[in-house]
Amino acid sequence: MWMFGCRGPSGFSATSTAEQVTEGIDGNGLTAIVTGASNGLGLETTRVLALRGVHVVMAVRNVDSGMSVKNKMLEEMPSAKIDVMKLDLSSMASVRKFAADYNSSSLRLNILINNAGIMAAPFTLSEDNIELQFATNHVGHFLLTNLLLETMKKTVHECKREGRIVIVSSKAHRFAYKEGICFDKINDESGYNSYLAYGQSKLANILHAKELSRRLKEEEVEITVNSLHPGTIVTNILRYHGYFNAVAGAVGKFFLKNVQQGAATQCYVALHPQVKGVSGEYFMDSNKAKPSSLATDSELARKLWEFSLSLTDPK
Repeated sequence: MWMFGCRGPSGFSATSTAEQVTEGIDGNGLTAIVTGASNGLGLETTRVLALRGVHVVMAVRNVDSGMSVKNKMLEEMPSAKIDVMKLDLSSMASVRKFAADYNSSSLRLNILINNAGIMAAPFTLSEDNIELQFATNHVGHFLLTNLLLETMKKTVHECKREGRIVIVSSKAHRFAYKEGICFDKINDESGYNSYLAYGQSKLANILHAKELSRRLKEEEVEITVNSLHPGTIVTNILRYHGYFNAVAGAVGKFFLKNVQQGAATQCYVALHPQVKGVSGEYFMDSNKAKPSSLATDSELARKLWEFSLSLTDPK
């Protein structure tokens, strides 16, 4: 249990759960995509959104695992609307296939929750030759969001209801490399630090949200984009560090958030009426928060946008 939480302006705190922050909210008629939906925060987010009536599409690497989660949820919520689709964010080919399949379906898209991520992985290049944490946590989500954006705009027009893009970052964005984003050294193994690289990818998440929000405001499109820190939670994101995972699992229940509390902020930002019209912000404990100075650097955000476009250009 998180022992030092106090209620913020929203009326919620670090101890609030995803069910509590969405209590009384009717999500019927809404469709959401949740990446990394078969475990941890993604699973709980999927469950709570479905509980509130949202049609949830689970975007997962392992479809068998996703189907197992779906079936268990349907046992508890027989009327829930849940689909499972394959998505590997470390592969641009997989992202493109997912987006093409989704865009060609009859499904609308009101809410996109970019939740999936990996943490402190040993140096590895993705199949597209991009450092794996940056590829998975930022580049894959950047491409996915861009490819789904027209479907979201169409949904907003048809439903006359605000669309929401929610990007899960981390307080670890404060512990990136000194320059923030190492544009010229993304794939430099010699200078690689797994924790700083994780912080870099999480900084990129916030900058992505800021720049996309700015662009959508310029277009006068009714889609909000916000980022967030879910809190410190024990999930399988620590799978690359067995010792720390074991220690966190043993003592975490006394000092860290549980998954129900950890999923609260993304469910709050995705569904709560208090967040209507709010865009380009950073949230923590279901309240607005202040990110690092690098995360508010508009020039860095624009540079990252152009860099990300160059990485995802099919050429």
